[in-house]
Amino acid sequence: MQKSKHTHASTGSDDSRKSACNRVVAWLDARFHLEGLRTFFAHKQVPMHKHSIWYYLGGISLFFFVIQVTTGVLLLFYYRPSAESAFESVQFIMTDVHFGWLIRSVHSWSANLMVLSVFLHLFSVFFLRAYRAPRELTWVSGVLMLFLVMGFGFSGYLLPWNELAFFATKVGTEIVAVVPVIGKPLMIFLRGGEDVTGATLTRFFAIHVAVLPMLFIALLGFHLLMVQLQGMSIPPGVVKKQRRIKMMPFFPNFLLRDLLGWVVALGCLVAIAALFPWELGVKADPFAPAPAGIRPEWYFVFMFETLKYIPAKVGFIDGEVLGILGFGLVAFLLLCVPFLYEKTGGRSARLFAALGIVALIFMLVMTAISYLGGLG
Repeated sequence: MQKSKHTHASTGSDDSRKSACNRVVAWLDARFHLEGLRTFFAHKQVPMHKHSIWYYLGGISLFFFVIQVTTGVLLLFYYRPSAESAFESVQFIMTDVHFGWLIRSVHSWSANLMVLSVFLHLFSVFFLRAYRAPRELTWVSGVLMLFLVMGFGFSGYLLPWNELAFFATKVGTEIVAVVPVIGKPLMIFLRGGEDVTGATLTRFFAIHVAVLPMLFIALLGFHLLMVQLQGMSIPPGVVKKQRRIKMMPFFPNFLLRDLLGWVVALGCLVAIAALFPWELGVKADPFAPAPAGIRPEWYFVFMFETLKYIPAKVGFIDGEVLGILGFGLVAFLLLCVPFLYEKTGGRSARLFAALGIVALIFMLVMTAISYLGGLG
């Protein structure tokens, strides 16, 4: 008898909770029209084949961006963007703020892992030819986001105002000045003057925490919208081999797998940040000589190293100018990949794949040469 009463009370409590949840859902549905969203998730499916693993790279890249925003906001509570106090404020975060060293280390490591995941995502989309019509704008927005991610790295590198960041920024902005016509004004705009000073730090801070996030979030929203509208691309090779493509429901099957990837990535990120804390180094001194072996962040190293091997003069053009223009042309062609593919009617698929492999090997080799040369 007692058990029956207890069961009845438990059932009544469950019904009450369900009723309250239903009322909340009904209230939200009346204002946000959630029925359409539920219908969308109920019908959305993801192709299943041997290359489906690459679909998760986009979600991992998004995860690292969320970590960047979260840890960046926490760091903003203590960071002071001026030449007089930037280094000391970061030092205070690392030594006096509870778990401040871990938050900064997570922020720095996630920035590098985000660049890596975005590069991997770009190459996977390229080799699987996921840029084919009607996904041209998805590709273009993704490439633009890659450029912005590299901009995040370049602008954020200076913010601790340490020695390596100061001189790397000085070298990087000097390379910008090489660009014909707009190079010099662009360098002055980035530096806030002729030299790298406190004005440069303030300007990089504004670019890093306001301008780039605003542009990135706008592009990210457009990119995700296009992915939802066009769906996941199926590689041509898979279409030829499999007449019937298996499909997986996006919700909850694919979403739960994606979230599992986020949990694994978070565990790896925190472990790396705790075991290998990001160093602060020595405070920047504009009057000190540049330290030996100065180089930019690893994702710029292949370009930095390439410029060393270009002769001072190639015909009547300065070698450095030619190198910068060459990289600019490659960036433009990267944006145009889907349109060039359509122009040739898909006949350039093998050529594109070969060029992609050559580009990837070139980047890896030049990066390895730079770091091995530095070790030597």
